[in-house]
Order: sequence, then structure tokens, then C-alpha cells
Amino acid sequence: MKNIIGFWGYPHPDIIKKYKKMYPQAKWVDFDVDYGFTKQNILPETCCTIIQNIINAAICYRNELITVIASVGKDKCDNGMFAAEILKDMGFSVITSIFEEKTYRQNTVISTSDLPLRKKVELITQGIIEPIKTDFKQSKAKFGFWGVPPNDLSILELFPDNTHLYGWIRCVEARTPADTALEMFVDREVPTVFYSQSFCAKTQLAKYLADKYNGLYIDIDDKATNSTRAKIEAFLRLR
Repeated sequence: MKNIIGFWGYPHPDIIKKYKKMYPQAKWVDFDVDYGFTKQNILPETCCTIIQNIINAAICYRNELITVIASVGKDKCDNGMFAAEILKDMGFSVITSIFEEKTYRQNTVISTSDLPLRKKVELITQGIIEPIKTDFKQSKAKFGFWGVPPNDLSILELFPDNTHLYGWIRCVEARTPADTALEMFVDREVPTVFYSQSFCAKTQLAKYLADKYNGLYIDIDDKATNSTRAKIEAFLRLR
């Protein structure tokens, strides 16, 4: 029985609304997430792990998929567009989405809350499909985490609760995933870790902003090494 709608990035709210109405009982599955599925020998090793996750999930869920909703504009990346084309060519039902306008903007109270950092990221990504309450206690930032939801979410557990979110994650909470001005915003006085997935174009921005604001630049392909964890812990301890 086909009961799953797969998606990646932040599909346009109007598309989400349409397919929720068409398939009210469907389970929505975020293909960006690493579910531990068997790796498919389709993409090169130098392709971002998040894109690998997309292909792996689509193939593993193939018999249960109603359709896949693919973010393909600058709200995601060119690799997201190519992944959509590959899946179409493989016979999948794929609906493409571009969400670049700012008319759906909302406040970013989760990014600045006192929740644990991993919980912040999980709530923001869950909020793409289902509305999340916004009555969270706010915090004064001690540290910052800039970037995208990491493939290895466990690295977020290294940070204290009063860590604020910046970068694309904050853009997602704001419902403006293509807002590059907001993506480049950080609080200058807040020591910030600038994170990107290895082989992602956002490594350019992460490295540039880390140098500009005297932050820590890291990129991780799959799981964080002990060395990378030690760098983050040392940065948090010394700053």
C-alpha cells in the first residue's frame, strides 16, 4: 500500500497544503535524514551525504511512495535538482518545488529559545510539515551554530542550551529558505561554529563567515570524527 510522501528541503507551503488535502492519511518522510538505509551505488563518493540520503530513502521506500516532493531551487541546491532528475529518470513520481518568496515569513523564536540545540533543529524541521507552537522561553546567546541540519545530529548535543541557530536552519524557521541575507546573518559578539556538509556549496559561505567573525569552521561528510568533536569542545571551552 502506498502511504508515504517523501520530500526534501522545504517544499513550497502551497504544495504541502495541496498534498495534505489530497492524501490526509499519508505519512510525510523527510528524505534529507539519515535513516541508516543501504547505500545505493548510484552517486559518486564525493556527493554530499544528504543527497545520498535522498536517493537511499527513495529507493528503500519505493513500493510505499505516493510521490516525492523535491526542492530544486536556490532554497535547496543544484544537487537537489539533479537528484530529482535522477529519480524521475528511474521512474519515480516526482513533484518539483521552488520556494524562494518571502511572503510566508514568521518569527524565529525556536532558534533563539532555551531548548537543547538538537531539539531546536528537530522542531524546526518538523515544522516544515506540521505547525509547531511558538511559546518558547527565550535565551541570551552564549554560542551560535550556523548552517544546515547536520547528517550527524549528535554533534548538536555538544552545545549548551543557550546556543542560537543561524544560517539555513534559521531561514527554514522563518519560512524563507532562499533568504540569503538572513542566511548570512550572525550576531557578531556570539562565538559561532560554522558548519557545512562536506562537498556542499555552502562550504564557501561557512568558511568565509567563520573567517569574518572569528568563528570555527567545520565540515563533516557522514559521522563526526573524534577529532572534529574535540575541536568543537575546545572552541566552546576556550571561548
